Amino acid sequence: MLQPLHDIRVLDLSRVYAGPVGAMTLGDMGADVIRVEPPGGSDSLREWGPFKNGESTYYLSANRNKRSITLNLKTEEGKKLFLNLLEKSDVVIENFKSGTMEKLGLNYEVLKERNKGIIVCSVTGFGQNGPLGLLPGFDPVIQAMSGLMDVTGDPNGEATKVGIPIADIITSVYVALGIVAAIRQRDLTGEGQYIDMSLLDVQVSSMANVATAYLNTGMISVRKGNQHNNVAPYQLFQTADFPIMICAGNDHLFRKLSHALEHPEWGSDERFLTNNDRKQHEDELVQLIEEVLATRISSEWVEIISKAKVPVGRVNNIQQALEQDQVIARGGIETVPHATGEVKLLASPLRHSGLNIQTKLGPPTLGQHNREVFEELLRIGKEELSVLSKNNVI
Repeated sequence: MLQPLHDIRVLDLSRVYAGPVGAMTLGDMGADVIRVEPPGGSDSLREWGPFKNGESTYYLSANRNKRSITLNLKTEEGKKLFLNLLEKSDVVIENFKSGTMEKLGLNYEVLKERNKGIIVCSVTGFGQNGPLGLLPGFDPVIQAMSGLMDVTGDPNGEATKVGIPIADIITSVYVALGIVAAIRQRDLTGEGQYIDMSLLDVQVSSMANVATAYLNTGMISVRKGNQHNNVAPYQLFQTADFPIMICAGNDHLFRKLSHALEHPEWGSDERFLTNNDRKQHEDELVQLIEEVLATRISSEWVEIISKAKVPVGRVNNIQQALEQDQVIARGGIETVPHATGEVKLLASPLRHSGLNIQTKLGPPTLGQHNREVFEELLRIGKEELSVLSKNNVI
């Protein structure tokens, strides 16, 4: 079965996480993603451990389904080769600081002259305009500025970042989605376009209910730890051994939870009849629930509450999370080939009944596909490649 993006070629100039993961997602859909870095490399992600056979596991997580070439865009010959590749490509993804592509003489207007159908996606911290447009922005800074950290963490502690680069990860989804939408638009018009993707834009838009609460009522949400700003009971509870997360998100689920905890009378208690009632008496309700949960271990309570069809789960470490039967049954982990030997990676979460989503290539080493790509696309032979390498062009 053909993959949905089998005829799309992507030149991935991006580094670190948001851009590379967006490109990787396109590769999962079948795009020929060619990762372009200068000789010697430029991605600091390669330096972040821990390492597997000398390769950064952080880098591995962002770069499956890609080929890798080296190309020095600061040289005239390097720019010429890039523009030749551009003519045979559909998408360029870059996340240099704003203005860098212009300094290189490779801004969108120049690229569009060579390929009117080219789609260029620039990923930056703050976008191409505005008072912060020229500043760099890493994920934790974006988490801080967007308001995310202020509503995350212990209410009596400091503001806390999410334990993964969540702003980068969410942005990567929009990178892939935005590019697929631009490809569809090009199918209709024949014209490419420029996509200005900002981490701050994405993370602010992801503030969801916290943002709309403020915009419409003036309510400034505060840190609630593992409780919810608007719903109860919807939080972490301690059992006889480990904590579990219980989310009784509506009145019906609360009544089911009450029965599961062998206290059906809570469902008709005037203090707990509606969600608003439960929020007003949340401290009393939490105390009652914790007293009951303290009588059994977490695995028993998860089984009991799950049978009642109430959302519940134990707090797992990463080993426990990846070894769950559900994750294994869904094919969440895969072993893929790599230049240094096999590596284990998380699989794409895309599941379609009629689309071929797969991992064909393991994450590439730097310049692994120089000869293959330049010979295949530009008909450059071994001797000429040797000269280009000697001159620090590739």
